[in-house]
Amino acid sequence: MDGMTSEFAVRHDWALAEIEAIFNLPFMDLLARAHAVHAAHHDPHAVQVSTLLSIKTGGCPEDCAYCPQAQRYHTGVEAQKLLDVDAVLERARAAKAAGASRFCMGAAWRGPKDRDIPKVAEMIHAVKSLGLETCATMGLLGEGHARQLKDAGLDYYNHNLDTAPDFYGEIIHTREFEDRLDTLDEIRHAGLKTCCGGIVGMGETRTQRAGLLQALANLPEHPQSVPINQLVRVPGTPLEHAPDMDPFEFVRTIAVTRIVMPESIVRLSAGRQQMSDELQALCFFAGAGSIFMGEKLLTTGNPDVEHDHALFARLDLHPLHIETESQTVVTTHADILEACPHVA
Repeated sequence: MDGMTSEFAVRHDWALAEIEAIFNLPFMDLLARAHAVHAAHHDPHAVQVSTLLSIKTGGCPEDCAYCPQAQRYHTGVEAQKLLDVDAVLERARAAKAAGASRFCMGAAWRGPKDRDIPKVAEMIHAVKSLGLETCATMGLLGEGHARQLKDAGLDYYNHNLDTAPDFYGEIIHTREFEDRLDTLDEIRHAGLKTCCGGIVGMGETRTQRAGLLQALANLPEHPQSVPINQLVRVPGTPLEHAPDMDPFEFVRTIAVTRIVMPESIVRLSAGRQQMSDELQALCFFAGAGSIFMGEKLLTTGNPDVEHDHALFARLDLHPLHIETESQTVVTTHADILEACPHVA
């Protein structure tokens, strides 16, 4: 082999040098390879649509350098209590009407306490009853928590690695990289699907971006969803003055993610508000098969729903059909037009 392997194979033994070699391919060759992998494993015209709601905002004791919800940073985000079930259901119904097939609930905790789990479980059960897939991201999970959430109807748990193991200590000091791996073990052992990715543009090198993807691809199971976030620089956080990331380097990252985890759905996640439609189109071609739809991702901005619907129409994309245990969620472009008749 010339540093490559069959781009259609699912592997868990990637060497860092192999992933770097893929990163270093000529740009057009890299996109062509990534698109071929994407088309072999996924419908390249379908995009899985999720909506993310902050069910408990601010006041987090962690020190993640990118996060406006850390209580130690002065970002203007005020701590709020856990939402009630009715408020969550209202947002979930609106998300479904706008075309979302998965509803993600995020809580700014280091990890939920035992007393929090029944409240979150009630939300999960209620959202699941709408025919939506459910996802939660609430930090480190204690013993038995993952199983309780699974029993309530949770489909996915999000817990990102954030960055490469050798860069992790530059970004976070209040938990170890191994803590994240332990929580991922808990999630898998409970039978939950994993949503796990990272953030790029935090000052890491290309080698460190490759290191993040190596850590993800060499997990015992590839995450079913892999969100690739571009740093949103929030005033008041340590990374507010991080250097700009070259947009084509971001596309490369999407493409390499697609190649090394061919069966996973790669999500074009945070940072889309700052991306042009043309850049997003390149990402979809390179293998991104999922987005968050809605005006806000927890506390940071996101393109509005109408803009995303229009972009899908321009690119001849459609939302992915998701079949849940309770019913089939029909999310065709016609359904979107019916729900939002003002969208052309």
